[in-house]
Amino acid sequence: MTELRQWDMAMHRLIMGPSGTVTPKPISDDFYAELDQDFGDFSGHSLVAVHHFEDSWSTWEMHPEGDEIVYLISGNIDFALKLDGKEKILHVDNPGATIVIPKGIWHTARPRQQTSMLFITPGEGTLNAEQPDV
Repeated sequence: MTELRQWDMAMHRLIMGPSGTVTPKPISDDFYAELDQDFGDFSGHSLVAVHHFEDSWSTWEMHPEGDEIVYLISGNIDFALKLDGKEKILHVDNPGATIVIPKGIWHTARPRQQTSMLFITPGEGTLNAEQPDV
C-alpha cells in the first residue's frame, strides 16, 4: 500500500514519470544535475516545483519536449517569450492565473515584486542561454 503524506515544496520537488507515478526528491546543491542521472536523462518526466523569486531570471530557457504549465500563487510578473524573432511580454498579476508556455519557445521571467509560482516542466533536454539566438 502506498504511504500517504504531505511534502514541503521548499524542501522537495516532485518528479512525475512517464507512467504518471510521482517520486519526491529532496533539493540538493546538485539537484538539477542529479535529475538526468537518477531519472534516465529525464526522458518522459516532468518536474513539479514551487519557486519564490523577486529578481529577474539571469537566463532564458526552452523546453523542447513539451509545454510548460505555470500557475501564479502570488505576486506580479512579466514573462518574456521569443516569438518569430521578437520579444512578446505576457503580464501575469492575477493569483490563480495559469499560462502554458508552448514547447520550443524561449522564455524568461521578470517579477515586478516578490512572486511565488507553481511550475510543471517537461525537463528533458531543457536549454538555457543568456540571450537565445532565435
